[in-house]
Amino acid sequence: MKFGAILNAYPDSLGGKLSETVRFLLRPELKDAFRAFYILPTVFHTDLDRGFSVISYALNHELADESDLQSLRAMGLDLVCDLILNHLSVQSPQFQDLLRHGEDSEYKDFFIDWNAFWTGCGEMTDQGYIQPTEQFFLSANLRKKGLPLLMVRFPDGHEVPYWNTFYQKICYHPLSARQLQNGLGMKSEEAAELADMIRVQLDAGRTPATMDWGAYVSRACACRALLEQGRTYLGQMDVNQRSPKVWAWYDAVMRQLAGYGMCMIRLDAFTRLHKAPGRANFMNEPETWQILQRLKHQAAALGLDVLPEVHGTYASGGFRKISEQGCLTYDYFLPGLLLDALDCGDEGYLVSWAREQLTERIQTVNMLGCHDGIPIRDLRGLLPDARMEQICRRLETRGCRRKMIHGEHPEVYQMDGTYYSALGCDDRKMCMARALQIFMPGRPQVWYGDLLAAENDLSVFEQDPSVDAREMNRQCFTYDEAVSRLTRPVVREQLGLLTLRNTHPAFSESAGIDVCAPGPGRIEIQWQSGKDWAQLSVDLHAMQYRIRTSETRDPDDGIMIKT
Repeated sequence: MKFGAILNAYPDSLGGKLSETVRFLLRPELKDAFRAFYILPTVFHTDLDRGFSVISYALNHELADESDLQSLRAMGLDLVCDLILNHLSVQSPQFQDLLRHGEDSEYKDFFIDWNAFWTGCGEMTDQGYIQPTEQFFLSANLRKKGLPLLMVRFPDGHEVPYWNTFYQKICYHPLSARQLQNGLGMKSEEAAELADMIRVQLDAGRTPATMDWGAYVSRACACRALLEQGRTYLGQMDVNQRSPKVWAWYDAVMRQLAGYGMCMIRLDAFTRLHKAPGRANFMNEPETWQILQRLKHQAAALGLDVLPEVHGTYASGGFRKISEQGCLTYDYFLPGLLLDALDCGDEGYLVSWAREQLTERIQTVNMLGCHDGIPIRDLRGLLPDARMEQICRRLETRGCRRKMIHGEHPEVYQMDGTYYSALGCDDRKMCMARALQIFMPGRPQVWYGDLLAAENDLSVFEQDPSVDAREMNRQCFTYDEAVSRLTRPVVREQLGLLTLRNTHPAFSESAGIDVCAPGPGRIEIQWQSGKDWAQLSVDLHAMQYRIRTSETRDPDDGIMIKT
C-alpha cells in the first residue's frame, strides 16, 4: 500500500453516499491530500455499532456500489476496509440458520456454545447457563457488565447460551388481539384489552417475566410462552475460531474484499478470537499470534496486506508484539500524547515515544481522531495515571464523555468526542497536532471530522439521551456543507500539510528520521531521503511551528503558524 496519508470515513460521511465522497475528493482543494481511503463497514450490510455488526460483506447499495470503488481506485487511492473477525450480526445467514434449525443447524458450532465451553469449570444456574468459577473466568477485559452471553431460544423451546462479547438486545413484540383469540381462545373484547395491556408494558421496557397481568393473571403463563416464542434479537455474536467453517468463511470474505479492489484489510477485534478457560481471553499468548500469522498468510495469498487492530495498554506491549509479527500496528498512543503535550507544553512523553518507534523499528499507522473514541487506557505505562486523569478532566470540560471498560477494576477506556473539541476548538492546536502527526514516524490516518474541524455534535443527545456518545464524532455532512468547510483556514492549513506529506520526496518509506528536543517545550523532527529533507520545528510554549524543506533557501523561510 502507498506510504501517504489515509482518509478515514463512512461511505455517507461526505455527501450522504460514496459517490458524493468521490465527487468531494475530486475537488482541486483535495488534490494530493490522500493516497488511500479506509472505508468504514457500513459500506457492507450491517445493522448495529455503526457498521461493526456485519450481516454480510455484500455492498450496501443504498450507500455504495462497485462503480464508486472503481472511481476511487481510478483516482490512485488504495482501498482499506475492515474484516470483523470476532463476531457476526445475529441477522447474519449463519446465526439465522441456527435460530431456525437449532441442534440441526450446520452452523451450530460456528458460534460459541457457552455451556459447552465452560463444562467442568463452574456451576449450572437456574437460568440455564454455567456460572464459571473465579479461577476459570478472568473478568479484567469485559466490554459490558455481566457475563458475555446471550440466551438463544431454539425451535423446540429450550434455550442455549452463546458467547456474546459486545452488544446484545432481546426484543419482545406485542401480541395482537387475533393472536390471543386464536392462541388462547379469548373473547374479542378481552383479547383486545389484554393485547393493549401487554403493548403498554413492553413500551415501558418490561419483559414477560416482570409484567403485571392484573385480572388476566390466569393467562400469564400462556402469554409469556407466546411472547418468548416470538422474540427476536439484536447483537454481535462471537464466532468460534476452532470451527473449520469459520476459517472457510474468513477465506471467502477475503476473496470478496480482494474482488472489490481492496489493498489492505484491518483485522478488527482479532485479539479476542482465542478463548480458553482460565485465560484472560484477550490477546491470549501464544495463540493470538498463531492466529495472526494464519490470517496474514491467508490474506497474502490474495494480494492483501493486513493491519491488526489491538487496543491494549502500553505496559502490555501488544503493539510491540504486533510489530514482531512483521505487521503494521496502530499508534493508539499518539492522540493522548498530543493532547498532553499541547495542553501542558511538555514535549517529554511525545518525544520519548517517537524515539522508541525509531529505535525499535515499530511500523505504525497513526491518527488523531477516528470512528471510535480517543484512547485513554492504552496510555497506561506510558503516561502517569495522574496525567491520564488530567486529560480526561480537561476533555470533560470541553464536552467529551468518558467510556468505561468493565471488569474487576472498571477504568476509563476512551473519551468520546471530536478531536477538534478535545483541543478546545483551538485552530492553532488543531494545525499543530496535524503537523506533528505527519512528521511522526508512521503513516498518517485522517478522520474526516478532524479534517473539517468538526465540533461535538450534541444534537444526537436531543434525539436520544442514551445514544452512544461516539455519535458526537460521526456527523454526516452534505456535499455542500463539506465543501463550505474547505474555505476555513484551519481546514486549508491541514490540507497543505497533508499535501506536503504526500508529495515531498523526503517522506519516503526508507527515509531517515531524527527526533530531538532542543529545549523545554520544543520539538524538532526531520525526515531525510537522499538529498531531500523536511524539518518540523515546534514551540509548545509559543504555540507555533515552522516547516523547512531542502528547497528552502533562507533560514527564515518556511511554513509557519503562530499566535
